[in-house]
Formats: sequence, C-alpha cells, structure tokens
Amino acid sequence: MAHDRKLALSGVALTMARIPAKKNASAATRARDDLEQEIIQSGYLDGAPFKWVGLIIRYGLVDEIKPHYQRINAKHGDLPLAIEIDVNRLLDVTEEEMVEVYRKTTLIALAHAGKKYGLNTTRIDQLLAEMA
Repeated sequence: MAHDRKLALSGVALTMARIPAKKNASAATRARDDLEQEIIQSGYLDGAPFKWVGLIIRYGLVDEIKPHYQRINAKHGDLPLAIEIDVNRLLDVTEEEMVEVYRKTTLIALAHAGKKYGLNTTRIDQLLAEMA
C-alpha cells in the first residue's frame, strides 16, 4: 500500500447498529490526523520494526483494553492492530464525542503496541492520562 501515512484507521461492524456514516468518517479522520501528528512529533516510530500502524476498530459490544495483533507486514511496512469498542458509545452522540471515542481507543492501542515494541510512549501516555 503506497502512502505516506503513519496511522490509518478503519472500522468493521460486529453488530447491526447503524452509525451515521458522514459524521463517523469525519470524526475518525479528525482523530487520525491529530494523533498521526503526535506520533510523528513524539518520535513514537523511531526504531520501530514497522513504518506505520493500521488500526481496525471493531464496532461491537465491549470496550477492549488491549489490541489484537497481526504480524508486521513486511511488504507494506505496517503493524496491523484491531480493537473492539462498544458501538453504543457512537450512537446518538455529537461528532466531538465521536472524535473523543476514536482518540481514546487509538491511544489505548498505540500505548499497548508501543510498550510491546519498546517505543517511546511518553507523549501517548500523557495524552491518554489527560483523557482519564
């Protein structure tokens, strides 16, 4: 996959719940753009065995506290992660509230992966603590 992204977010439904597509896409994009800059500026990827992180958010019924890992993709250079969130947190909320859900979920996944691979997670941990 040829692109210059350091963070890619996507989603997959595990339930029949309907999230407003336009608001959802905008919220995920805003969260990604913001956190991608944090990854770059903090040096999160310095020394990482991967070039970027691909996070699939699973719209389910539970909030997981650690992501699921796949092997680092040698061809594309990504670390594929997936994490489930309770889709109910995205129903009947504002776009700002959606952004916060995506930010926190992504930070949880990035912090866990950073610790697993021995990366600099200082800024990620700080951002996550500010959301608590």
